[in-house]
Amino acid sequence: MNRVYLDFNATTPVEPAVLDAMLPYFSADFGNAASIHTVGQRARAAVETARDQVAALLGARSQEIVFTSGGTESDNHAIFGIIRSTPGATKHIITTNIEHEAVLNTCQALEKDGVAVTYLPVNSDGVITVDQVEESLRPHTALITIMHANNELGSVQPLAQIGKLALQRDIYFHTDAVQSAGKIPLNVKALGVDLLSVSAHKLYGPKGVGALYIRGGSRLQQLLYGGHHQRGFRPGTENVPGIVGLGKAAELARLSLEEDAARVSALRGKLEHGLASRIPDSHVNSARAPRTPNTTNLTFPGIEGEALVISLDLKGICVSTGAACSSGAVEPSHVLTAIGLPAEDARASIRFSLGRHTSDTEINYALEAVPAAVAQLRELSPTYQKAAAHD
Repeated sequence: MNRVYLDFNATTPVEPAVLDAMLPYFSADFGNAASIHTVGQRARAAVETARDQVAALLGARSQEIVFTSGGTESDNHAIFGIIRSTPGATKHIITTNIEHEAVLNTCQALEKDGVAVTYLPVNSDGVITVDQVEESLRPHTALITIMHANNELGSVQPLAQIGKLALQRDIYFHTDAVQSAGKIPLNVKALGVDLLSVSAHKLYGPKGVGALYIRGGSRLQQLLYGGHHQRGFRPGTENVPGIVGLGKAAELARLSLEEDAARVSALRGKLEHGLASRIPDSHVNSARAPRTPNTTNLTFPGIEGEALVISLDLKGICVSTGAACSSGAVEPSHVLTAIGLPAEDARASIRFSLGRHTSDTEINYALEAVPAAVAQLRELSPTYQKAAAHD
């Protein structure tokens, strides 16, 4: 069975060119990048090339890039680092109620330490306004942390406007850009962010490596303690193969971003319109919001999302009900309930996330398989059948 993978927001395959770039650093060029001999310095050169490549994708300076183990560590480092370096006993954070758990759980941990946190509600399309942020500011607001693109909806926040506000008020501004890097243009100066998190495995790089952009001059307490790697910001022997893979993936994403976005957006539109026309009562969530070009989230009333994921998997199609790290959760998605969906509709929603290699043939197959699977599940749903008969 040929698999149709439509879950690229969960993870992506490593590009062949990325793997080729990584392979020498597992064997022939195995040196420790902190060693001063020739073998070590070859590894150091590769790490610094990767730093340049990531910086180019973000419109940053190379010295502003710190390599991490992934998006979660980058988010934790940014949030804990700013709060712990902020003087005074009273501190305040502004975030949204649809952030990734890497941000939400970090903020909740800080609340236990006495830090005040404002969780801004989003509108029905999953977007906030700069006015909401401004109205939530306090004299002791130390950090604004708002994701760039949502992992379940694809909705994009107005970061540039928020960045201007943060600059005017001299408040640090962090964004989780894990789902936007490589999909839409990123420029840290245009967005006005001080800190930005990315993860390699979301842009066709390896798992277990990411990066944190830290604007030059930012006061940030380190999260880990050890040696003096990466100017003391992130001690520990560098994951040279992983870093090289992230760098190459960032370079490929930068060079193909415009072409990839246009092609994938067209396929996403075909999928959305096709499913909406073939499946009664279905609707696209956050359809009016600016979104990443590859992501769509649809509600199919009368079915259980997990059952549809399993049914489609048996047909060779990989999709999800939301974030991969929340798979198997009993509660409905916090993102979907935040945009106003009732719990039963949130549980009846599916995320389709397309990728660089998604083909027109695969979308055509999905347009046949998904409506058939939904119809079959609705036939087994007495609640849906009763509602349909009443209508």
